[in-house]
Amino acid sequence: MKKRYLIAALLILSFTSVFVGVKNLTPFDLFHLSEDQAQILFVSRIPRLISIIIAGVSMSIIGLMMQQLTRNKFVSPTTAGTMDSAGLGVLVALMIFTSASPMQKMLVAFVFALAGTFLFMKILEKVKYKDTIFIPLVGLMFGGIVSSITSFFAYKHDLIQSIGSWLQGDFSMIMKGRYELLYLSIPLVIVAYIFANRFTIAGMGEEFSVNLGLNYKQVVRIGLVIIALVASVVLLTVGSLPFLGLIIPNIVTFYQGDHLKKSLSHTALLGAVFVLFCDILGRVIIYPYEISIGLTVGVIGSGVFLYLLIRRKAYE
Repeated sequence: MKKRYLIAALLILSFTSVFVGVKNLTPFDLFHLSEDQAQILFVSRIPRLISIIIAGVSMSIIGLMMQQLTRNKFVSPTTAGTMDSAGLGVLVALMIFTSASPMQKMLVAFVFALAGTFLFMKILEKVKYKDTIFIPLVGLMFGGIVSSITSFFAYKHDLIQSIGSWLQGDFSMIMKGRYELLYLSIPLVIVAYIFANRFTIAGMGEEFSVNLGLNYKQVVRIGLVIIALVASVVLLTVGSLPFLGLIIPNIVTFYQGDHLKKSLSHTALLGAVFVLFCDILGRVIIYPYEISIGLTVGVIGSGVFLYLLIRRKAYE
């Protein structure tokens, strides 16, 4: 888990990603690009690479933050109802604000994601049985209820295909002019780094945090706002990336420990490497067709998640 190996893997996969696709483009073509090749490179391949890296970094970091704030290694935006609540927000935006801009849709999705995350945190406070696996199961049930409500109204208003296209993780439609919303995640990740030490203390519990002079509730609110905003931005631009915010922080903390600030850079790098690998795999496995990133991340991520559960049980 050394940083230099992760950086090397990121550079190699980034270079590979630019030259993988239906349109033939080789490194030697960079010295004499035709107009068609230049358009493919600057309108499609490079924007796609940037969006993959930003989405992988931001979703992994908010997953780590969520695990720290809930003090549970199996909680993430996928298993806490955050992404499902943001999906409900997208549906409401499609139903009520039919001509809304992407920014307006993002704001509606953010409000719903934030409300859903706050509601999940309130449920956690009421739940007395604090088993490590029980808490994410509560989140999955909560997310399932929200998802069912979304599906019901989507069917009722004949929007099931529209909402399906929004929620399905896919980088194939990423082009210049359609991914720039993701840049909003960058300052949010920087804020997360600035507040990392406070999130680490908040993860030790309210009483411990207050004794150290930390405004626990304010720090938790800041963390939840960052999580909801990033989840909304990624959902609207790329779609859902299941298990990403769950498995990457677990792998990193296994090697780096629970100190948030020390783990952030490794989490960001591993998240970007993992999503890049899954994207390249999805592009070559049934070439010239493409498997969506939501499917590849979901299949590999669910396998890793299952391994983490079995591994935990083996050590009990």
